[in-house]
Amino acid sequence: MYEHKKQPLAPKEVYYKRVLRNMFYMTLLLICCLSIGIIGYHYSSDIAWIDSLHNASMILSGMGPVVEMKTNSGKLFSSFYALFSGVAFITNIGLLLTPIVHRFFHKMHMEE
Repeated sequence: MYEHKKQPLAPKEVYYKRVLRNMFYMTLLLICCLSIGIIGYHYSSDIAWIDSLHNASMILSGMGPVVEMKTNSGKLFSSFYALFSGVAFITNIGLLLTPIVHRFFHKMHMEE
């Protein structure tokens, strides 16, 4: 049978570096997703940049749209961006929780 070697729990400094690294990736992902929304709303619906930022931020945070879409291209983009934002939100939560949950389970496994 497969013998699993128990590895020691990583020091807190290593754990904090992992959490910070994942937070950095989360921030990059949010910036990319927000940029997609800003550019998409601006060009698909001819919305001002500041209104595009506001609308993309609200959709990405799950609050809902602010600006009414008047063009078909704007409505299509808004629909796809809302679906995309849901997946991006779940991905970001996963990035945040991964090192935390990993350490939790590792610690539980060591206590056995």
